[in-house]
Amino acid sequence: MSAVLDHHAHDGYHDHHAPTGWRRWVFATNHKDIGTLYLLFAFTMLIIGGILALLIRAELFQPGLQLMNPELFNQLTTMHGLIMVFGAIMPAFVGFANWMIPLQIGAADMAFARMNNFSFWLMIPAAVMLVSSFFLPGGAPAGGWTMYAPLSLQMGPGMDAGIFALHILGASSIMGSINIIVTILNMRAPGMPLMKMPMFCWTWLITAYLLIAVMPVLAGAITMTLTDRHFGTSFFNPGGGGDPVMFEHIFWFFGHPEVYIMILPAFGIISHIIPAFSRKRLFGYASMVYATASIAILSFIVWAHHMFTTGMPVTGQLFFMYSTMLIAVPTGVKVFNWIATMWKGSMSFETPMLFAVGFIFVFTVGGLSGVILAVAPLDIQLQDTYYVVAHFHYVLVAGSLYAMFAGYYYWSPKWTGVMYNETRGKIHFWWSLISFNVTFFPMHFLGLAGMPRRYADYPMQFADFNAIATVGSFFFGFAQVYFFLFIVLPTMRGKGAPAKQNPWVDEGGKGAEGLEWEVPSPAPFHTYETPPKLDITATRVIG
Repeated sequence: MSAVLDHHAHDGYHDHHAPTGWRRWVFATNHKDIGTLYLLFAFTMLIIGGILALLIRAELFQPGLQLMNPELFNQLTTMHGLIMVFGAIMPAFVGFANWMIPLQIGAADMAFARMNNFSFWLMIPAAVMLVSSFFLPGGAPAGGWTMYAPLSLQMGPGMDAGIFALHILGASSIMGSINIIVTILNMRAPGMPLMKMPMFCWTWLITAYLLIAVMPVLAGAITMTLTDRHFGTSFFNPGGGGDPVMFEHIFWFFGHPEVYIMILPAFGIISHIIPAFSRKRLFGYASMVYATASIAILSFIVWAHHMFTTGMPVTGQLFFMYSTMLIAVPTGVKVFNWIATMWKGSMSFETPMLFAVGFIFVFTVGGLSGVILAVAPLDIQLQDTYYVVAHFHYVLVAGSLYAMFAGYYYWSPKWTGVMYNETRGKIHFWWSLISFNVTFFPMHFLGLAGMPRRYADYPMQFADFNAIATVGSFFFGFAQVYFFLFIVLPTMRGKGAPAKQNPWVDEGGKGAEGLEWEVPSPAPFHTYETPPKLDITATRVIG
């Protein structure tokens, strides 16, 4: 953003009123502190969920029951999914939103600072309740992360703990979303219209509306499950005239928009990094905004492509098949725009760009396998096999997680005031990319060969690919430990070369653009005490 008029910096860049000690974090209302808390919480949950994943892969290293009984195995698969989706991916993106949205739109803070604090601290008891369900009689929920009835009606008290935890996490998400919407719509700097707003803000604005629309749907489904379990209702209990398939419909009406809730903010991050390291403006800014909105709207009419094997009539199968294929169009627009941005750009490949390009490559592989699963006759063969596991992880790990890594490397100089170690960053990228593909690519072949998911044992013909996947998974897990110990911790402690105000511009002044690069590094505790006034004719907002 070149034309910043008035004294937007004035003398407000000082750290007065910054509380110290534990009170700073417990009573935090500053968007930067709350963003940091969200990111640390999400990484902690990522490690816990990752440990569960490695236990699953250790069991599947060879045929036969190696380490655990099938009941514990099913608890691990269920809890791995719940922890990663609700405890790691979603809170991490809310952390990015807290840190970056006020900086990008020239706001002093989030709109509702105390609600922001409350929405974070709700997550701690929810996470404790979720993880502690392992220690309740009967163990943790074991009906899959989708919690399908009638399995979820037969579990012990661990299922109740899981349901209450999801309720609390859902309330946190709704409060965070309201905060983001009000901040973006009401607190933009004078001279920043919506269609000049950074893409990350656009993707989060749309994501927040999605969250408000679908989290109550999940709450309704799990509340009905709770009343079926304890209060004699029969929403999903066939013994009382209920319908388990109704649960699937309600769950996936939440679940499919939820998939896009976990990827749209990633699209926003990538839409900042690709132009910055291509030294070009984002190709097709308006089409990116409309594509994001299109994905959000279409996500509400594709839910039953998860349910082709439930006895759906052919007319229904055709509708959901075609609507699912249609959603590939706006997603393809985004990939095309990123590639067009790179085309003939003056590209350099620092770690954020490596993760962004890696994201495009691996996310596209996941998208293509999704188009295959959209075809009803193929999906009926591949339903509940490892092909679905491979697809899901290609879009969620290589999608959401890679984008977060890219965003961390891109913005952490602004957060911490020091540059991460570039060599270590590149080691992390290549280590993660190779080990991820070694882990999940063989699962496509396992699924095509018919290996069902959520099974603790399997016949001998699946042994080789499972052994390869298990080895890859441990390498991938250790790569993230390396990331925290050798990249995140040193920068948090201030070890590293001091970061420039904008470390991503070349000698010609081309590179990263946006209001966040107009403030010093590290970003002061209080920024924009007076809103920056922008000259709309000369405003250059990154796409």
